[in-house]
This record gives sequence, structure tokens and C-alpha cells, in this order.
Amino acid sequence: MALPTSLLASNVAPVLLDVIPPRIQTAAVRALFALPRPVRRLIAGRPIRVDGQELDLDAQLLLTLNRLANGDGLAHRDPDRSRVEMRRSSRLIAGETIEPVAVRTLDLDGIPARLYTPEGVGERAPLLVFYHGGGWVLGDLDTHDNPCRFIARGAAIKVLSVDYRLAPEHPFPAAVDDALSAYLWASKNADSLGVDPTRIAVGGDSAGGNLAAVTAHQAVRTGAPTPAFQLLFYPGTDATVRRRSRDLFATDYFLTDHDIDWFLNHYASKREHRADPRFSILRAQDLTNLPPTYIATAGFDPLRDEGEAYATALRAANVPTIHTRHPNLIHGYINFLTAPTFRAALQEAVTTLKTALALTPTQHPSSPHP
Repeated sequence: MALPTSLLASNVAPVLLDVIPPRIQTAAVRALFALPRPVRRLIAGRPIRVDGQELDLDAQLLLTLNRLANGDGLAHRDPDRSRVEMRRSSRLIAGETIEPVAVRTLDLDGIPARLYTPEGVGERAPLLVFYHGGGWVLGDLDTHDNPCRFIARGAAIKVLSVDYRLAPEHPFPAAVDDALSAYLWASKNADSLGVDPTRIAVGGDSAGGNLAAVTAHQAVRTGAPTPAFQLLFYPGTDATVRRRSRDLFATDYFLTDHDIDWFLNHYASKREHRADPRFSILRAQDLTNLPPTYIATAGFDPLRDEGEAYATALRAANVPTIHTRHPNLIHGYINFLTAPTFRAALQEAVTTLKTALALTPTQHPSSPHP
């Protein structure tokens, strides 16, 4: 009896990827996305429309490749194996390494980190403290190397990427503690980093966006230096409410409903932890006095609605907030720098960040952006 094509692909593709040299894999992916649009459409299939949105062709093509290589979603095996798969996937879709950017390894009192300094950026530069995504279980400095390079060079700032502790080895609130400690370390050591202590922002994607938002909130509430800006890509903001987008995009769009449960169970298995504002930032009673914020959400993302709910909550608290929904994109798009649509979405955020950090705190608008 012949195996179904999808089953054959899901078993054979990972084995092939393990034996094909990474540089050949990367070249093949770049060549695929450089094909004429009609050919890419033929490979990806018919356009997908959900909730009045049409999925970007390259996003659809990426999902097709991901299903062949890994099946649907991110969390298929134990954490260690899933981490290996995420590193491999990140290498394939990251695009050409962005240069010239100097990279220095740092130790932030026990927390590994990397400092990215683009050419031409000197002393007293702005700094972004960046927290990578991966559901608090996956991801590391390598998986988000090129996005950090892109942000550093595009915004003409320094970026400090933080390798916080991961679950399940280190469950909630270990990542929260590391995220805040890294930010406070950067504020205290601004001179040695060659950055302006009044222009230190926090940012991250997905779980990293959650950590950035929580870090900013904790800094404000504890009387620590307030970050100059928040840069949040499709952040997780509330694990206590199931919103409509989680049902609309439960499968087939990279981050799945199963993935979210898998991450939550590894990071915050206790229900009381999920209601803690250090995890579900939307549950915080007071969001006032937070720094100006840029929030990006993706149309085809189960986390879309909670990210947008956070933007609404910030505006209600009179926090200057810019929110952009990229209706044709998927969760994780800042990692996929091979495709022009994904790069353009990240560039919009980078331009906003650059503009915000060029302003002094007193120059920021006092009312929310529309």
C-alpha cells in the first residue's frame, strides 16, 4: 500500500535536510523565492482568504515548505529537538547575513548576550534591548541574529540581544527575571556599552514581545529607569482569554493552537501564573506612564487579537501607541528576511524606532497616535 504524499514528505524531508549541507539548503530556498510570481503561485496553490484578508504569496509558499519539512506548527517533539529544528529553519529563511555589523559577546551578570553595532554608529548611540521569540521554550541568539542585524543597521542604533533562560528547565518567572535584569544591566552599564542611557528601548517578537512589555511595565512600577520606547512584534499579552483569532488560525499558519498550549504548559503550567501580569500583561491594573509603543500584528496569526487588545489598552491608558496590522502576513515574519514583503514590514517598524529614539523624552507626543 502506497503512503500518502503528505505522510511521505513529513517523514522523508527532515531526513534529507539533516544530510544536505546548510549552504545548499539556503541557496535552494533563496532560488525558490526568486522564481517568477506565476511559478511561485503554482507551487503555493490557490490564494488563501480568511477574515477578509488574503495571505501573501511568499507567506503561503513558506508555509508550504514548512509543512514539507516539519509538518504543521513548531512543537512536534521534545524541547531539545524542537530547538534544533527552529535553529535549522531560521538559517534557511534568514536571508543574506546583513553587514557591516560588529558583533560582541557579553555576559550580563550570568545572562549571555550579544551587542550589535552597525558601521558608523559610535558612542552615546541609542540602544534596543531585544528579547527573541520562541514561546519561552525555543529560540536563542542565533535564531534571531539576522533580525537583530537588520534592526541595528536600519535604525542606526546598537542592539543588545538577550539569551534569557528557557522553559521547561526554567519555568515562569525565570525569563521575566532575566529580561528585567538584562534591561537594568544595560541601563547601569550604558557608558561601557557606548550608549545614551536616556535612549534605551526594549523590544522583541512573540514571547520576546511579551517579555519586553512586561519589562517596561515592571521598570515603571518599581521606579527603575523607564525605557525610551517599546517595539513589540505580535506579542503574547493575555493567556487567560481565548480570542477569535486563535480559533480562526488554529492550524496551517505556522504558529498553531497546539503550539500555544505546548508553550504555555512548558512555561506556565499553573493557572495562577497565567493570570499574573508578569505573564499576561493585559491583566495589569495600571498601564499608565508606559513609554511610547509600536505594536505590529499579523493578519494570519492566532495571537493577532490579543496583541491588538493590548494596543487598545495602552491607548486607553494614554500611552502614545502606534499599531500596524499586516493583514497578509503570518506569525514570525521578522525572521523571514528572504522575501521583500517580510522585509518591508520589518523596515516599517525599524523606521518608527529610529524616529522615536532620535527624539528626546520631552519631544514625544503626549497623546496616543491614531
